[in-house]
Amino acid sequence: MEMEFVNSQVIQTCLGFSSDLAKLPANHIWIDYDEEADVLYLSFRKPQRAKKTVEWDADVLIRTDGDEIVGLTILNASTK
Repeated sequence: MEMEFVNSQVIQTCLGFSSDLAKLPANHIWIDYDEEADVLYLSFRKPQRAKKTVEWDADVLIRTDGDEIVGLTILNASTK
């Protein structure tokens, strides 16, 4: 019974952001989360090899390779 509730929460959470993820101009998204640091890493290609990192706001770093965004780093992710 408890597992069903957890699975239901996971499914509902994924459904909540699925339409937004589908709008991204990326065919693949790799997601890594560091719970201890509360940092979420989104990579739009592997290997991502960013040449430049730009601070978008206090908690979001945009990783780029030329004009292409290859990933995002989101600090304090659990509070976003």
